[in-house]
Amino acid sequence: MYDGQLQRSEREEMLHDKDIREPLFDFLDELYGKNRILEEKTMGRSRADVVMVTTDAIYGIEIKSDADTYARLSRQVMDYDKYYDFNYVVVGSSHAMHIREHVPWYWGVITVELVDWVFDFYIFRKPEPNPKVIWKKKLEILWRPELAMLQKLNQMPKYKEKSKSFVVEKIVERLQNGKINELQLMKQMCEILLERDYNTIAKDLNSYRKEQIAKK
Repeated sequence: MYDGQLQRSEREEMLHDKDIREPLFDFLDELYGKNRILEEKTMGRSRADVVMVTTDAIYGIEIKSDADTYARLSRQVMDYDKYYDFNYVVVGSSHAMHIREHVPWYWGVITVELVDWVFDFYIFRKPEPNPKVIWKKKLEILWRPELAMLQKLNQMPKYKEKSKSFVVEKIVERLQNGKINELQLMKQMCEILLERDYNTIAKDLNSYRKEQIAKK
């Protein structure tokens, strides 16, 4: 359980997404320890509110505040399920009683409400491993230079002139034929995301694109 004080200027009867985020991140820090938060990440036709990377798994987190409806949730669930090892939905008190009817059994549920103007988070249901995650989709989270790091860690050819999608296919092939251990790859991917340096990666990505353009 996490208690976080709500600023007086933000005191409202109905919780909104913007109210929930920062206290939620503090709660996740306490719950999971070392992690990295990535916000508003594109996934297929939807956008993940929050992606949390821990040392051994990637979590998709959808926030449904008291101001939200379930209108888009079924489509969002389908997209989250393609990309992340575990998924959570975080809901305000108005959704707490019915949210389990709208997400699969393996999704975790966190409820949040204000008690005496203090945020109160509760694990209503713990997440189970996502049985529908697609490695090809999950690997798309990485940028091309980060995939090159995975290739090096797993003694793969560099495929310098090949596209990101080509490299993803090659990694998935090695997973399927047992040449790469799934748990090991998961931890490698998490470590790369935990250490992601946006400045360095952006430079590497620009260099890679310039090389590709020059070759064409």
